[in-house]
Amino acid sequence: MTGELLTQFLFLRKEKKVMGNYRPVSLTSVVCKVLEKILKEKVVKDIEVNGKWDKIQHGFTKGRSCQTNLISFFEKVTDFLDKGNAVDLIYLNFSKVFDTMPQRELLVKLEKMGINMKIERWIRNWLTGRLQWVLLKGELSGWREVTSGVPQGSVLGPILFNLFITDLGTKSGRVLIKFADDTKLGGIANLEKDQEIIQEDLDDLVNWSNRMKFNSEKCKVMHLGINNKNFSYKLGTHQLEVTEEEKDLGVLVDHRMTMSRQCDMALKKANAVLGCIRRGISSRDKEVLVPLYKALVRPHPEYCVQFWSPMFKKDEFKLEQVQRRATRMIRGMENLSYERRLKELGLFSLTKRRLRGDMIALYKYIRGINTGEGEELFKLSTNVDTKTNGYKLVIGKFRLEIRRRFLTIRGVKFWNSLPREAVGAKDLSGFKIKFISLWRRWYDGIT
Repeated sequence: MTGELLTQFLFLRKEKKVMGNYRPVSLTSVVCKVLEKILKEKVVKDIEVNGKWDKIQHGFTKGRSCQTNLISFFEKVTDFLDKGNAVDLIYLNFSKVFDTMPQRELLVKLEKMGINMKIERWIRNWLTGRLQWVLLKGELSGWREVTSGVPQGSVLGPILFNLFITDLGTKSGRVLIKFADDTKLGGIANLEKDQEIIQEDLDDLVNWSNRMKFNSEKCKVMHLGINNKNFSYKLGTHQLEVTEEEKDLGVLVDHRMTMSRQCDMALKKANAVLGCIRRGISSRDKEVLVPLYKALVRPHPEYCVQFWSPMFKKDEFKLEQVQRRATRMIRGMENLSYERRLKELGLFSLTKRRLRGDMIALYKYIRGINTGEGEELFKLSTNVDTKTNGYKLVIGKFRLEIRRRFLTIRGVKFWNSLPREAVGAKDLSGFKIKFISLWRRWYDGIT
């Protein structure tokens, strides 16, 4: 493969005159991407065999997502809060990490991880000797060698980045979790010694970063808990800004953890899209509007909802209003009750869809692809008899509403009530079929 690379600069923000608002995106052929995919699978297999895979990394990782990241992290946070502790959360973000990652250091780490020698040599040849140029207003720059970063737009790039930051936070004494370059650090902050431990973890992260600098403007601290003393923290010499709410992987988390602000944000997005459909689509046939609703509107109130499921009835009602308005737009449904509209259209209420999503998430954790995390989040009951489904879970204790409404608490009771033939399904698709059949007494349609 040639080292020359066609590069397109992708505009990121509004200020077009600022060079930092552009980043290079590699444009490679389909043949190259297919080869990269084959090599990626080999690299992942070698890392899994050697036991070197990052257990706290959820980005670009099979079976993990934004939702699993949020659930794993806030499972511990809500447990701390439920026990009466003050908790400090620190949101960290690297600056242009995919562009500044030192390639020499990456290659050294790959060699130490025990990746197949031929694969490691191929990756070395693939990264080194790369050239790129810039086209601006018809003028071409000269060719320059690329000595840092991984090609964005490639298949191997994200995996190589994950491997590079595997050792990030290995010395942490607190709760640490990663999603690509977005890192969260949290811990109990009742006493000054707790604050000192969190600060030491921050200092270790800064020392690790070396050439890859944190974006200090995006790094913030959030104080949780009634008796929180609001300790201050420094990222190097920079004093971290205190925030009362932060957009965490697309979910708005506030210091009260009630999720009402997230409900309002999801509602606003869903209504905006629904308004566009109403104004831009003249047809009112269900064959047109229902697919549009499912594809464009419903994903907003359901994004990572197994993490932020609404705590209050008023928030549940507001979310349900989105589907009420959408179904009322359809010709012939205007004068029918909401329940009748759902039955005619083969839809579930959003409340029931959240319950279904909870059970699918629990199946993945307990029987499916996330069983490793499931062992940490859920505990199988030792009191099992022939009347249970064979996978009965221990119902955890709670004191606060934010803990009671968390997935690992709210979903257990209903899971324990499911029949053995459902939870005993061999795979996820079989579980979905078994679970949907339980609802057929209420609905004829299946979504």
